[in-house]
Amino acid sequence: MRSPYSLPALVLFLFAVGLLMALVQIGVLSIAFGKLGLSQGSAILLLFTSLFGSAVDLPLLSIKTEAPPEDAALPPPMRGLLRQILREYHGKTLITANVGGCLVPVGFSLYLLMHHPLPVWQVLLSITIVAAVSHMISRPIRGVGIGMPIFVAPACAALVALVVNPAEAAPLSYICGTLGVLIGADLLRLPEIRRMGTPVASIGGAGTFDGIFVTGIVAVLLA
Repeated sequence: MRSPYSLPALVLFLFAVGLLMALVQIGVLSIAFGKLGLSQGSAILLLFTSLFGSAVDLPLLSIKTEAPPEDAALPPPMRGLLRQILREYHGKTLITANVGGCLVPVGFSLYLLMHHPLPVWQVLLSITIVAAVSHMISRPIRGVGIGMPIFVAPACAALVALVVNPAEAAPLSYICGTLGVLIGADLLRLPEIRRMGTPVASIGGAGTFDGIFVTGIVAVLLA
């Protein structure tokens, strides 16, 4: 039986797991997520739930969409930490919510909001700025989904958090970084899905999961 995952994606995934374990061993992630009030065990659980959750998409709805022109030159398929091979397009796009790239960061952001004294206006302002930047640097790719550089959003989130609320920069950077990417690169581009000819559009998955996952780690480290 053919594996549902490509060999490059599997190799990249194993490398990411090894890198995370190395960072845990030298204490980098423990220090970073200690700023968020998490123990080492809780930090590992969060990271690996996000990583493995990227392979799970929960279907929301299916919409009719337009196929890209037959003569359109499509870029090479984007590969991420756990990216499934491309499915055939049959005139409809299934909208899904990715567990690792959508549900986990949203849930953890709500947890941080309940356990840290962050004024609402600071949170909304920070998310808005990162969402605007994410929207500008992301791009729809026909037949594939949304793509974006993965290191711009973390740096932006950390900088915004340090300026807006230095005392609570760590939780604010995670919240505005992950939610900013999710809103700016995914939700605000949903209307463009109808013209991309992609069989599946995953909120928090596809080309934006890596951005969300890396943003959550790097933004906290930088803050």
